[in-house]
Amino acid sequence: MPLQPWLLASRPKTLPAAVAPVLVGTALAYHAGTFYAVPAAVCLVFALLIQVATNFANDYYDFKKGADTSERVGPTRVVAAGLIQPASMKRVTGLTFAVAFCVGLGLIPFGGWWLLAVGIASIFCGYAYTAGPMPLAYVGLGDVFVMAFFGVVAVCCTFFVQAGYFTWEVFMASTAVGGLSTSLLVVNNLRDVDTDRLANKRTLAVRLGRSFSLWEYRIFVLWSLVAVVWMAFRLQDSWVQLPLLTLPLVVSLWLGLGKANSGDDFNKLLAKTALLLVVYSLTLSIGLML
Repeated sequence: MPLQPWLLASRPKTLPAAVAPVLVGTALAYHAGTFYAVPAAVCLVFALLIQVATNFANDYYDFKKGADTSERVGPTRVVAAGLIQPASMKRVTGLTFAVAFCVGLGLIPFGGWWLLAVGIASIFCGYAYTAGPMPLAYVGLGDVFVMAFFGVVAVCCTFFVQAGYFTWEVFMASTAVGGLSTSLLVVNNLRDVDTDRLANKRTLAVRLGRSFSLWEYRIFVLWSLVAVVWMAFRLQDSWVQLPLLTLPLVVSLWLGLGKANSGDDFNKLLAKTALLLVVYSLTLSIGLML
């Protein structure tokens, strides 16, 4: 089985959305003096597997539902391109989710049996993002899924399995990271709005229009900066404001999104938004550890 198409299907450029919340949750635990390497590592592997499995499922089910056509301007989808057979993609998707479930079981000794429900919900929503009778991405709930599972759940649970409790600061950080991850989806949906509309994929960009999505994006990136100022005040720690160094990039993205018209424009903004997520998460984590 050639490896290259599977690497392409895993969409490596989306993996920062899985790493960022675990990194920030772990840095918050370090700041609280409760860092524990083993559950942190398990959280990271689980998050990466869920991201990859969700990408595989998207590739398969978007092809089956007709959302991936020759007119699509985003990265190559391997099933639609004929690089991987649909049956193979479906099998490997299920296998990847199963491995993620087994890895997630390793967190129960650190956080309790209630994490089993969290893991099942993560897997179910990852699968249901594009599958089933009411796929989340097709009814406008994709943004909610990303904010919840690549923001709030990922950061808070990563912190909890190390510290054993939650704080408001952890929740604020989770919404900031989740908002930036959701911003990636917003740019993706703005780019694909025409082909999504033809495929009856009712994303928020399709349902509520370009103007709504522009302001959704801008509010999320602005909140990421407001959140660290608020966190620094509550924690009495000025180092937490280190992500304010991303302000020039935030301003560039704020202005650039409104001018984007072509698929190439949106792809460049997508790359810059991913860079913002990476730099923001790194600077926040460094600030917390300092």
